[in-house]
Amino acid sequence: MTEASMLDDIAARLAGARRILFITGAGISADSGLPTYRGIGGLYEEELTAEGYTIEDALSGAMLQQHPEITWKYLQQIEHTCRGAGPNRAHQVIAELEQADRSITVFTQNIDGLHHQAGSADVIEIHGRLHHLHCTRCSYEAEVEDFDTLAMPPSCPRCFALVRPRVVLFGESLPQEALDRLIDTLDAGPDMVFSIGTSSLFPYIAEPVLWARSQGITTVEINPGDTPVSPYVDFQLKLGAAAALDALWQRLSAGA
Repeated sequence: MTEASMLDDIAARLAGARRILFITGAGISADSGLPTYRGIGGLYEEELTAEGYTIEDALSGAMLQQHPEITWKYLQQIEHTCRGAGPNRAHQVIAELEQADRSITVFTQNIDGLHHQAGSADVIEIHGRLHHLHCTRCSYEAEVEDFDTLAMPPSCPRCFALVRPRVVLFGESLPQEALDRLIDTLDAGPDMVFSIGTSSLFPYIAEPVLWARSQGITTVEINPGDTPVSPYVDFQLKLGAAAALDALWQRLSAGA
């Protein structure tokens, strides 16, 4: 099947779908200028940080407790790459699909908040959001635009305990509420499931796609490379997220 005919087929199915689940990873934000975290051109190409740790160790819950200045150093780096970025065409198309009487849920690994900025209403941020801070001791919370005004590592203005972003660091548990929302979405029976810009290495990312395929639900992967779910999806588009979703939107608009 050619790329054009595949896009035609996906668009035809999308036109009739009323409930759609989009699972997204770092690749969907690439067209907003944000790098992925690993691989060639990624934010962390080197094997070890300047302190001699893997980036997974530096950005772990254990490191935050023992050496918060190290974890916050790399959180600052991530925040700096996100600063000023806006939603790209991929985020916009997903948000625009909601306006056509469709129920759209976004289950994202990303902590950049771009799905919210684009206007998506039902976003499950499984790894949290970088700019949402909270105290590790009291109930203090704050939404900040950037980290430049924060002392490092930052402390709570109320109780002076350590402040951290509401994100899932390596070695920490995923938020149960977010997982429950994903389960509710799957129980409702989506008509289509898209996997976009994610390496699908984590079970909680790959399993919804594999489950959907086993239930006869149309599955689509949008990713320039192959992933563990690639052999099992109904459609594999080896395109960037913005190009693929805009092409689908153009076909939907032409058929409206």
